[in-house]
Amino acid sequence: MAHSTTQIELGAKAHHFALLDTVSDKLVSLDDVASTKATVIMFICNHCPYVKHILPELVEMAKKYQEKGISFVAISSNDVQLQPQDGPEEMKMLADEMQFPFPYLYDQTQMVARHYMAACTPEFFVYDGNKRLAYHGQFDGSRPNNNVPVTGEDLAQALDLLLDNKKPQAQQQPSVGCSIKWRVQ
Repeated sequence: MAHSTTQIELGAKAHHFALLDTVSDKLVSLDDVASTKATVIMFICNHCPYVKHILPELVEMAKKYQEKGISFVAISSNDVQLQPQDGPEEMKMLADEMQFPFPYLYDQTQMVARHYMAACTPEFFVYDGNKRLAYHGQFDGSRPNNNVPVTGEDLAQALDLLLDNKKPQAQQQPSVGCSIKWRVQ
């Protein structure tokens, strides 16, 4: 069942995190990845068909915008008891296979996802150079089986505006995807 993102006030400050990068096996923090231009924090996972649908284009977009000084980081927060294919070993294999140009972090406690109020995968948070939320929305309007081409146009438009020192539109389309698989408390 598809879920959409929670509305979060633009201008909200990015929450600090320090999580295991499944590729380098090192802790990576917000300060390690933050850019003075913009930082894209993405909640993704291995199993979600919505993520799989956009992943090749997302990897290419990250490469393109990293050359312009924008940083990207991906976080997986799913409970591996519910989704074993979203565990750290599998994350590393996917990152290697797809040649992720960004860290793929494991949020084992799910606290980072809770602080960001992440609800689904994929979900995109874009912070300006001051670590203030400038965009929280979809990659584009493409979904598995809707025959809309994967372009990344919504995210690209927000990033282009930030590169031009302009604010993205206040009206933003929420991400739609698989719900984050929360650990039963």
